[in-house]
Amino acid sequence: MKVYVFLAEGFEETEAIFPADIMRRAGLEVLLVACGSGKSVRGAHGIVVTCDALLDEVVSAQLPDAVVLPGGMPGAVNLAQSKGVSSLVLAMNDAKKLIAAICASPAVAFGSFGVLKGKAYTCYPGMEKEVPPQNDGNWKADRVVVDGNLVTSRGPGTAGEFGFALVDELLGSGASAPLKKGMLCSF
Repeated sequence: MKVYVFLAEGFEETEAIFPADIMRRAGLEVLLVACGSGKSVRGAHGIVVTCDALLDEVVSAQLPDAVVLPGGMPGAVNLAQSKGVSSLVLAMNDAKKLIAAICASPAVAFGSFGVLKGKAYTCYPGMEKEVPPQNDGNWKADRVVVDGNLVTSRGPGTAGEFGFALVDELLGSGASAPLKKGMLCSF
């Protein structure tokens, strides 16, 4: 199974790397995808990550099994403004494939794309006010919310739970249990 994790300048490092690491440990093929002109992307806290591919290289490929949008500022805004990211997320949603976002990205990116409408979701506290009213769904204060093909989470402190939820959604309920045990995670 293939998963794209999109990184745009200003992404929240923990929300990108921790879930990507968890999914790779589960045996998923996870590609970090740069949404800019080069494969090196600077995070919100100055950490530079070298990605596996450029957005232009994957946008015309066969749809992956899941896409993940980390938050961070201005990372979430940069993802929301990317035509390639929006077209891929909308195609994934139409195909009922897994779309996932954490922190500001559920509100800022998914909210602007219109994929929250009629769905339960969560995001960083207060960011739910940024969702255009015509695109809003049912905001929840839960740490991770799964509604059909949509998985959302709250922020850096929930990145591990988010990663394990993605593993369970892609590989089946309980698939993350051995990983949690081996990684000494109590959540």
